[in-house]
Amino acid sequence: MNYPDHLQYTKDHEWAVFKGQEVTVGITDHAQSALGDIVFVELPQVGRVLKQGETFGVVESIKAVSDLYSPLNGKVLAVNQSVIDNPSSLNESPHTDAWLVKIESADQPESLNLMDSKKYSEYVKSLK
Repeated sequence: MNYPDHLQYTKDHEWAVFKGQEVTVGITDHAQSALGDIVFVELPQVGRVLKQGETFGVVESIKAVSDLYSPLNGKVLAVNQSVIDNPSSLNESPHTDAWLVKIESADQPESLNLMDSKKYSEYVKSLK
């Protein structure tokens, strides 16, 4: 599995990348692999305010339905309509084109208890 170094990861298998106060969020390669073929994605409305750890959407595959959890506090700026239209894109490019939401947040990455790629990879190995 590939976990890019520029992303930060949660124990719920979401990733986040910070660019100032704009944070892009998606699911990890591990999550899409565990789910299998993804057939449906539900994302929040633009403008919704999220709290860290709150459910903000759902990913459904042929195997299971999985909640999506916000890695931070903030307001949804954008949702990736192409993922809603083509859910299988999460299986193809979970760390790039298939991002889920962009959130405006004043949270600082170091205050959120996120993992770097090395720690996340070790965490995933510990689950087996």
